[in-house]
Formats: sequence, C-alpha cells, structure tokens
Amino acid sequence: MPPPVNNQSPGAFIGAGPKLFALSFTALFLELMVIRWVPSEVRLVAYYANLMLVSSFLGLGIGALVSGRNWHLFRLFPFFFAANFLLLLWFSASLLPSGAGEFRFAQSSSSLVGYLTLLLIFCFNAALFAPLGEAIGEQFGRLPALQAYAWDLSGSLFGTLVFGLFSLLSFSPVIGLAVVAGVVLVLSGSQQRWWSPLACVVAIVAIWLSAQRDVFWSPYYYITIGETALKIDKTVQGVGFGRVIEQPAGVPPANLRTMYDPPIYILHVNQDFYQMHGTVDLRRYRKDGWRHQIITASYEQYSLPYGIIPPPARVLVLGAGGGMDVETALLHGARHVDAVEIDPMIPVISNRFSSSAPYHDPRVTLHVDDGRAFLQRSQEQYDLVAFGYLDSQALFSYGASLRLDGYIYTIESFRAAYARVHDGGVMVVWFFGGREWLVDKLVGMTRLATGREPLVYRNGGGRAIVSPKGILAQPAPRTISQWQLAAAPEREIDLAIDNWPYLYLERQGIPLDYAIVIGLLLFVSLAAVTTLRSAGFGASDGHFLFLGWGFLLLQTKSIGDCSLYFGTTWLVTTLVITGVLLMVLLANWAALRVVHTFSQWLYAPLLLSLLVLMLMPREVILAQSLGWRLAWTLFVVPLPVFFAGLIFSTTFRVARNPAAWFGANLIGATIGGFSEYLGMWIGNHRLGYMVLAAYAASLLCVRWQQRGHFVSVPAN
Repeated sequence: MPPPVNNQSPGAFIGAGPKLFALSFTALFLELMVIRWVPSEVRLVAYYANLMLVSSFLGLGIGALVSGRNWHLFRLFPFFFAANFLLLLWFSASLLPSGAGEFRFAQSSSSLVGYLTLLLIFCFNAALFAPLGEAIGEQFGRLPALQAYAWDLSGSLFGTLVFGLFSLLSFSPVIGLAVVAGVVLVLSGSQQRWWSPLACVVAIVAIWLSAQRDVFWSPYYYITIGETALKIDKTVQGVGFGRVIEQPAGVPPANLRTMYDPPIYILHVNQDFYQMHGTVDLRRYRKDGWRHQIITASYEQYSLPYGIIPPPARVLVLGAGGGMDVETALLHGARHVDAVEIDPMIPVISNRFSSSAPYHDPRVTLHVDDGRAFLQRSQEQYDLVAFGYLDSQALFSYGASLRLDGYIYTIESFRAAYARVHDGGVMVVWFFGGREWLVDKLVGMTRLATGREPLVYRNGGGRAIVSPKGILAQPAPRTISQWQLAAAPEREIDLAIDNWPYLYLERQGIPLDYAIVIGLLLFVSLAAVTTLRSAGFGASDGHFLFLGWGFLLLQTKSIGDCSLYFGTTWLVTTLVITGVLLMVLLANWAALRVVHTFSQWLYAPLLLSLLVLMLMPREVILAQSLGWRLAWTLFVVPLPVFFAGLIFSTTFRVARNPAAWFGANLIGATIGGFSEYLGMWIGNHRLGYMVLAAYAASLLCVRWQQRGHFVSVPAN
C-alpha cells in the first residue's frame, strides 16, 4: 500500500508533483555537488569518486524502500548534512591508500586506515541521501506512477542543467550547499526543528572557514596558487644559506611581464603540486640567483627536442598548461605553436601569473580542447608534437574510474599524434616516472604506435621519450644538458589502448585495494538493503533492479564512448547525462500517450540496438568526419536508453508500491556503479556485454513473474 498522506510531509503547502520535482532537483544537485567537491577536498577520495555516486544511489534507494514506515527521516536531514560535511573536513588531510598495481599521486603507506576512512565516508554519504530518498518515495505514493516518474525525471534534468551551468560559470561549495540547505528547509515546513537551520549554517560556515581565499574552480580542478620564496636559515661570514619554500601568492606585480628576476608561481590542483608558472627565458634572471637555478632545469627539459631537430617552423603542444613549453618553442625559433589545453581556467591563470604571457604572443594559437579530440580534427603537419605533463590527478567523469588523460595516453592516440609529424621531425612524450613499469609502458606504447625504436632520455625521475619520423638531419646526441640517452626498456607489460585506457595500471585487472574496498562496500550495501526491506524480494523487484543495473552501466559506457569521439571534457559529460535524461523523459511520455501496455517485444529493439553498439568497432566511428560522429552519437547511441526507458515506464505504470520498485531500481544502479570497475579487467567496450546481460536478466524476471514464479528473500 502507498504511504498515507500526512500533513507533516515535506512541503505540505505545495502539491505532490512540485514537491517531487523540488526533491529530485535537490537530490541530483547535491549528488553532483559531493562528486565535484569531495574529491578535491578529501584527497583520499580522488580516485574513488565513483563511490560518491554509488553511495548517493544507495542512500536514495534505501530511503525509498523505507518510505512507508513513517520514520520521518526527512526532518533529520540537517543533522546528516552537518555530520557528513564536518566528517569530510576532518578527513581532508587523509591520503590515498597505496596501490601495488596502480600509480597514484600523493599516496600513503597505511592501507588499513585508508580503507576504514573510505568505508566511513561511504556510509555517511549514503545516510545523507536516505532522507531525500524517503521523501521522494512518499511523493511517489501520492501520484500515479508514471506521473510521479515524469516529475522525478524533470527535477533531475533541471538539477543537471543548473549544476552544469553553476559548475562552468562560478562553482562554489559554500553557495552550492547553501542552495541545497535552503531548498530542504523550505520543503521541511512544519517538520523543522529549532536546530535545523543552525546545523546547516554550522556545516556551511565550517566549509567556508576551511577553504583558502584565493581559489580558482575550473570544470575539473580545485586550483590554488603559491609563490616560491627563499628562506635564509643561517648566515656564515655574510653569506646566507637557505632553502626554497612556498608561500601564499600575492597580487602579481604590475610590471610582471617586463621586470627583471620575476617571481615564479606554483599551481596546485586538488591540494597537490601540478605545474610552475613563469618565464623560461634565462636572460631575465640573475645568473647567480636561486630563481635562475630553478628555471634552468625547466628550460633544459623543454629544450631537449630542439637539440635533436633544427629550429622548427610549427610545433604542437598537447597539455600546454601554464605555457612554459610553448615559450620554449618560441625561444628556439618556432614560427607558430598550437597550444592545446583542456582546462579553460589554467590559461586564464597563466595570463595573470606568468611573466612570459605566452598565450598573448601572436605566434601562438590557444585551443581550449581535449588533446585527443584535437588530434582527430587536425590535418596540420608539425616539426614537433609534444605531449606535455598531462598526468591527470582527477577522474574525467563522476561515473567512471577512468582518469582525465585516459584517452590521450593510448597507442591509438600516439599513432594519431605521430601521423601529424613531418618527416625529419619528432614526437616527444614527457613524463615524470613514479615507477619504472610506467616508463616501460609508455616506451612500449610509442614503439608500437610509431613502428620504430624510440629514444629515451632520462634525468633523475624525469623521462623524455622521443620518436623521430623519417631520417633526422643529424644523429641524436647521447647527452643534452643534464639529460642522458638510456637504453629503451622492453619489458612485457599490458599497454594502454582505447578499449583499456588505463595507463596507470600495471596489469589488466582490478587492483587488490580496489577489490577490497568494492567488496567491503558491496557487502555493507547488500546487508543494509536486506535488513531494511519490509517484504520478500520478488521477480518484479528483480526486474527493476536489473533495469537500474543496466541503465547506470549504459550511461557510463555512453559517456566513455562520446568522450573518445569528442574529448573528455566536462561539457561532453554534461551533454551526455542531459541527453540520457531527455531520452528517458521522452520514453515516459511515450508510455503515457502512445504505448499503453507493456509487451515483451519491447526488449527486441533494446537488445538489437545494444548489439549494434557493441559490434560496431569504435575505431570505425573515430575515422568518420565530425558530422557522421555527431549523427551516430545523436541518433544511434541514445536508442538503448529510449527503449530501456520505455520498458521501465510501461511496467512501472502498474506498480502496486511505486516507492519500493523505484527503490529497487536505485539499488540496481548502485550495483551497476560497482560493476563499472570491471572495466579495469575486461575493458570499457566490453562493459556493453554486462549491459546486455543485465537487461536479459530483467526480461527473465518479467517472464518468471508472468508465469507466477517468485524468488523470495524474507525480510528481517
């Protein structure tokens, strides 16, 4: 039975439909908020951001499942809100657990503490979303099923669009969470306790106090700027001895671009060092000064390829960042440089803090774009193609375990870049090798992509992998400044390809620490669901669970495919999510207006469209023009989403307990989120077979139900 109407329900002064819209908007907006903010605040979560999505779905699902018990969790939302975000601030200094089979930036050696911290964050985040799930479930019980679903989808779509605009234009965790708290307090109405506004204010003020004041939020990173300084520790006979330290950056000098011995700035992303901003023109520094010593190392590094080839006419820099490698190309006589940088905020910061202002030079064309997408579109030829330090410290999408630079560091990407090199030119891949197997992997990838043995130069932990094309004008020197030519390794190792774009994994498979975390969290999730469920688990529940499982995997795979076709940009991800929600909303409209009854034959176009996506090689789509890739993405990729949505809506129409079935669907999405990690083992494209299996299992549950058979799991 649906839960009874209660005058103390959330937002009792407005109708059930608008309430559901507001609640779904809030849930989606908050979900994207925690996925966006938490990995930048808590370094521990940086490579486990998918778990924030999974725990959000789990909390919403559990809340929907218990919505008929009159627990009134919604009135406790401010308490969970404060507890969750204060806990996150407490763990903000926690580092990642070390991973034997994966390279990570800024990791700790204490795995046990890391695992327990992740478990606690996961559970608290699920608890935060449970009151919203309960309130959403209550509104589902007050409306016809499909009408309720339409309000829910509309609110989710609106939340996606608003957050996308908010994140792109002026992201702020304080403002975003204040919006969430404000909407919830308004919807609470008479359910509010005297401490509810106070709890929300305490959490938001704590976040504001903990944040640095000079912060830049890009679509990908939480960015802070520091300035190098010399700290004198002691003086001996009038000579100072000290060390270089970092201090908060002040306002750049007005004459920054012309001054002698200009400051050097440090850019941090998500609290870790990322790159320097300054000029590499050594003539602008005192030869006996400490800044000259720092910049010399950078200048020699970026100058390395110019010791192998003559002064280049055209240079392409992928991952241009603050522009130091761009300026180096100009200093070596480049007549034109194409600088590609995916993060729009970093060139803005460079224009403010870099003493060379490379992006203002008329010889430089800045492309704010994904490097792989630029390579797909460009037909230009270059004397030098340079992969800058693209080493990403974030995941590219909230629903994927793939890093932002996943598709740039693959054999296919290197092959596309090498095709843009003139005869007599070179492709160079710079990398700071945290582990030897990582360097071996990059060498193997360039060897296979170019069909020739690369030149490997090393200087401490830095590596420059140089792939000449054709015959060089002169033999490559064995020593270039501090860089020494070394033997190219030939270790057998799994190489990164478009179907398995995991540069930072040593082997194909799920690393042990991921398996431990996923297994532990999956056990906690299933235990919570089976404990709280008020009735047996029947075939109908299984049907909606598998629909949710398949849906989330399908959405994640669609984001991955479209990011390969058009770039791993925040805009692409937002557009795909928006398109998915629009397609599901269209399917729900069709179920309301056109398709009035469910038929098992609806699975035929669903499974057929999935097979088409699976059997069509992605390299064939990549080889097409932009127009054809757009047509494929707009008219073929969304088809399974539409048919899956149609199946959901036509079966959801007859729900006797809509909240329970909706909760089962969300629990299925939770399992689908965990399943995404299997891409580390079987490859991202093969996740499509799991999507097929999930929808096939949904069909079996429908057939089982129609025959009168049920699988019952007694509730505790």
